[in-house]
Amino acid sequence: MLTPSVTAAAPTGPTSLGTPGPTSATRTTRGTHTTCEEILRVLLPYRRTLDDPHGDTPDAFPVQVRQLSHWVAADRPILFTLPGFPCKSPNPAKVLGPLPDEGERLALRFLDRLCARITAVYPPGARMLICSDGHVFSDLIRVPDPTIDAYADGLRALIDDEGLAARLGVFDLRAAYGDLTYDEKRARIEAAHAPTLEALRAETRADGTARRLYQGITRFLFEDTDLRTYPGTRSALQRECRARAYGVIRRSRAWGELIADHHPGAVRLSIHPQPRGSAKFGIRLLAAPDAWMTPWHACVLEHADGRRELMRRADAERLGRPVLRDGRPSHFAADPATG
Repeated sequence: MLTPSVTAAAPTGPTSLGTPGPTSATRTTRGTHTTCEEILRVLLPYRRTLDDPHGDTPDAFPVQVRQLSHWVAADRPILFTLPGFPCKSPNPAKVLGPLPDEGERLALRFLDRLCARITAVYPPGARMLICSDGHVFSDLIRVPDPTIDAYADGLRALIDDEGLAARLGVFDLRAAYGDLTYDEKRARIEAAHAPTLEALRAETRADGTARRLYQGITRFLFEDTDLRTYPGTRSALQRECRARAYGVIRRSRAWGELIADHHPGAVRLSIHPQPRGSAKFGIRLLAAPDAWMTPWHACVLEHADGRRELMRRADAERLGRPVLRDGRPSHFAADPATG
């Protein structure tokens, strides 16, 4: 059984895995549908959702069947796109530092193993394009662009060092809009692809899924703030985070559209919880205490029995000791007395 807490994947060399060309072989409609269901059975145990995932079956995900069939019907390697891996949280109570660590390493290895499992049921295989979105949100999440560059470069290096580049690649805003500055690129993507603020506010009021996403992003922005250095009150910060959350969601939508333009037909994954029927399939990268936690908002605690779990740095420090990798803090190892 593949467990998210012990598997991972890696990025490719440059910025994209590209879109594979067609082959001469094709499948029957029935064979295509059956194969797509087999691929979904590989994905379903790792679905990230706020719903009860028990009893999930492939026929509850017709959108993903259609996306997969684009590749399967022609016997082509499946391209998955996964927006995420933006940068580390700026809050030192949550993470060990600004660069990828054990959390990213395990998550990348998990994605690589997931592609390998898909290859076992679908021999043309699968590849994963990590669409690193830190530059898309830099001004909204209050992380400088050079810090995001260092994180993305570290992610690529980690993929290469772990030998994962055959199945994983990285695409980021550096690959779009030529030599424009990051500020100019953010303005361009927002103007070209983002919904209006008014439309997003109306959707958030009317739709429960959109409202939960907005609330989750607001919480992340609040928790990513180091309250020791914030000059205002908690209520002022809460108001500010609510406003910034709309900006994050608008840019996220715009980034998704840009990815679709650059990589048409890709099967769309998400690091956020997604309901059945969504255009994106939520994927869980590592074991965590809630459905929202990611390696870049937390650090890894390795329990005495070998289990790895994501948690806030402040909590992991109480339960274990720091472990170094290549001279840098990587994760925490639990004290035997605490598990």
